[in-house]
Amino acid sequence: MNAAARVAEQDRAAGGQHRRTVDVGEGRFARASIALRLYQRTRRIRAYLRWSEGGRTRERYVGEVDGATRAANLKQAWAAARALDLLAEQPVPAGSWASSREARAVMSANRSRDTVPELLLRKALHRHGLRYRVSARPLPKLRRTADVVFTKARVAVFVDGCFWHGCPEHHRPATKQHSDFWSQKIETNRARDQDTNQALQEAGWTVIRVWEHEDPEEAALRVTDAVRSGR
Repeated sequence: MNAAARVAEQDRAAGGQHRRTVDVGEGRFARASIALRLYQRTRRIRAYLRWSEGGRTRERYVGEVDGATRAANLKQAWAAARALDLLAEQPVPAGSWASSREARAVMSANRSRDTVPELLLRKALHRHGLRYRVSARPLPKLRRTADVVFTKARVAVFVDGCFWHGCPEHHRPATKQHSDFWSQKIETNRARDQDTNQALQEAGWTVIRVWEHEDPEEAALRVTDAVRSGR
């Protein structure tokens, strides 16, 4: 697993990059990660919260985990770290209009292309022997750009962020400042997504939408099946 994949794995398990913060004192914060260790003698898995402080790696024992998968174990460990008050929310800088550190993290991480979920999906598709166009318009006259496009098979793939596109599993309506703005923004994005789907489907395209929290390999299998059916 490369560095980008490891970061994405930790972000998914923690519930977002903004939820991986440790207060190291004096107004400073560090990004943490969870390390899992299997003890051969007992066959038990122990989880440790790790972060860098003053050039040294710090570590705190979180507890034992017993999930069926690595993803489940990481999720358990992050929940335990929060329950033990080992994590802290970094304050929003003065002058920022973002209502919370979470909102600021989402806005800062928002990119128009080459996000971590997109890169992971593209690498998985490449492993399956597929070649594709990146950030291209399926229909030249329609000003809508898909993240991955298979022109011959007429398959358009969109990798949607959970916050910006209103994921039914992870999106939570804003309850603090600017709630009206965010609600309208998300609803506008949803309506645009539906309009894009309809326009492409009417033109004979298959549209696949992948949430950023989905497993890239499972998503790649869905895309691969659609591309091969389209051929």
